[in-house]
Amino acid sequence: MTAATDFFDMTTAPLRIGTVRLKVRDLDAVSTFYQTMLGLRPIESHGHRITLGTGGTPLLELVGDPDLAPLDPRQAGLFHTAFLMPTRSDLARWFAHVAAARVPLQGASDHIVSEALYLADPEGNGIEVYADWPVDRWHDAKGEIRMSTDPLDLQDLLQSAEGTAWSGFPEEGSVGHVHLQVGDTVEADRFYRDILGLDIAARYPGASFYGSGGYHHQLAGNVWNSRRAGKRPKRMAGLDGVEVIVRDAADLAAIAARADSAGIKSTTNTGGLTLHDPWGTGITLKN
Repeated sequence: MTAATDFFDMTTAPLRIGTVRLKVRDLDAVSTFYQTMLGLRPIESHGHRITLGTGGTPLLELVGDPDLAPLDPRQAGLFHTAFLMPTRSDLARWFAHVAAARVPLQGASDHIVSEALYLADPEGNGIEVYADWPVDRWHDAKGEIRMSTDPLDLQDLLQSAEGTAWSGFPEEGSVGHVHLQVGDTVEADRFYRDILGLDIAARYPGASFYGSGGYHHQLAGNVWNSRRAGKRPKRMAGLDGVEVIVRDAADLAAIAARADSAGIKSTTNTGGLTLHDPWGTGITLKN
């Protein structure tokens, strides 16, 4: 039997994802989708802004503006927000839920480090829902993290639900990682590795996967749809910002110093330290 200690403890990572913020054109439709299909619950709502999460923990902030330009999938921005289920059984129960609702999936893969299912919200924002495999499965003989895109055995996954039904996003669930579309992976490495201090945990053709504390990735960037993309238009729907929780204050100070040395402008307020990546995505670092 697999013990809980066999799985990665995200709270030990120096950097982890907090809340993801999306700009949307139809706030009601998108909010309803995340509540009905993902099982997120409203935590806070102010006018054209709603925060969804689980157990009082915010995970997704939606900012509505009907005058935004529609999402352009060739622009830099969001590839997907990846919601991490605490257990494989939770993932199985969620899969049974969306299958019964006939929600179209865009993919299902075994990545060696995790099992993942893919879909999109009503405005085309990518979503991954996944569960990690135990950490001892992740590495090759040299201790390097291996990642692949193999077929997912959906029938075997369903059996792990153990006959129990989906009852909403688990309180222990989180945003495990955010996968970005970038214009250039070398430039992305300079920001996410050299400034934020993330490790390059793995590489794929056209993609870098950035991990903290030994995780396979809390952030990633690829050019599969967005090669040579410039800064994202400010008045376009899609990703607006990502909150990154920094465990130690000293690490946050070090990031601020590296950004300053590189000439990257930052703003500091009660929400934390905000930097913008080369494509305009706001990364807010919070201790």
